[in-house]
Amino acid sequence: MDAPIPDLAERADACAEHLRSADRVVLASHIDADGLTSAAIAATALERAEIPFRTVFSKQLDAEEIAGIAELEPDTVLFTDFGSGQLDIIAEHEAAGDFTPVIADHHQPAGAASDDAAAPDTEFHLNPLLFGINGASELSGAGASYVLARALEPEGVDNRDLAALAVVGAVGDMQASGGELQGANERIVEEGVDADVLETATDLALYGKQTRPLPKLLEYSSDVNIPGISNDQSGALSFLDGLDLDLKSGGEWRRWVDLDDDERQTVASALVQRAVSRGVPADKIDGLVATTYALADESVGTELRDASEFSTLLNATARYERADVGLAVCLGDRGPALDRARQLLRDHRRNLSEGIEWVTEEGVTREDNLQWFHAEDRIRETIVGIVAGMAVGADGIDRGRPIVAFANKSEEEVKVSARGTHSLVRQGLDLSDVMGRASRAVGGDGGGHDVAAGATVPAGTEAEFVEHADEIVGDQLS
Repeated sequence: MDAPIPDLAERADACAEHLRSADRVVLASHIDADGLTSAAIAATALERAEIPFRTVFSKQLDAEEIAGIAELEPDTVLFTDFGSGQLDIIAEHEAAGDFTPVIADHHQPAGAASDDAAAPDTEFHLNPLLFGINGASELSGAGASYVLARALEPEGVDNRDLAALAVVGAVGDMQASGGELQGANERIVEEGVDADVLETATDLALYGKQTRPLPKLLEYSSDVNIPGISNDQSGALSFLDGLDLDLKSGGEWRRWVDLDDDERQTVASALVQRAVSRGVPADKIDGLVATTYALADESVGTELRDASEFSTLLNATARYERADVGLAVCLGDRGPALDRARQLLRDHRRNLSEGIEWVTEEGVTREDNLQWFHAEDRIRETIVGIVAGMAVGADGIDRGRPIVAFANKSEEEVKVSARGTHSLVRQGLDLSDVMGRASRAVGGDGGGHDVAAGATVPAGTEAEFVEHADEIVGDQLS
């Protein structure tokens, strides 16, 4: 069977061959939706290949975390959705004989942005960036893990069913820019469709089509702001009441997934007409329609059916230190783990709502090239980046400049999260570079992607960090 991403095939085969020869494998992964799906894909592939392993998760892979993994005395560590950015530390452990690393990641490798010819690397390093594929928009950590899983297939085993999780990871990592997955991700989608685990369609591009009642679906539509409907409960209700449709069943509002094709067309056309009449720009109106990705084996009307809603469920488990719950759901637990994940999601949504309300009430501080706020202990450091991204476009928060958010991580350290837009990225914004350089300038460290990145800095250095970050953003966008 052909490799899903031919450019990565040789490196994936080398990584797979080493894993087959390993005696004690530790699978170490990040905890967000991309990390959890990466871990689930790798875990399933290792199990099917009859390779013994144990799994550990890390919120932030640093020297201390890597040292802790080394103390488990593995002969091989498989890093998924991180590891590239920590190559310098990992290489030291490899040189000391602590373990052999295998890395399936999509983040910027350590030292890659410098002119240092001796930038660290390792033999078994599977990263799209090393092969000219954009790791921020064309292949996620779950995608890299999927490529490795396909290379790990024993005779008679077909791992293409794991493509569904790879798509959930990519969507959760905000790679569906322009309304659909692109580049190497498209090939994974094709394999998922061929394996009958994925279904694609052109549909309304609003979050919550599987689970939200129609008024809430429209009211909470933040990607495309339609005046008089978005963030307007009474306006959304009035809009739906004005349609010549029976949108209730048993006295309860139906969901988008409950509508037939004609009903969906009527609602979508009315939305477009409302957007045009309220002066929404044409490019924004185009964003009302996108490619959607459904997991064919999951029940219609559940969070697990839609890749976007599935990824949000996983993020809810990760942000509250329950990566084990998210992994169990990815591995097929539809009982206690799913129940717990849904409760965490309800709590997560409440915390996000309270966080966004706080940011919009308190406002942001504007610099020449960016805007920022410091939540201190009012917003959990594990969700402050999500809050920042969701708050963009609200009253007083400019969509035309990146936003930087601070939250206390401990008495000694502060978490920094930055969010931009794909439009700003096209103008030259690279938040991975911004976070990395500005954090290191104040004694911290950071990285990520061009559109979303994070860092940890010493408490008390926030003002200096903002100065550096503002200058770097200004240089990028000039």
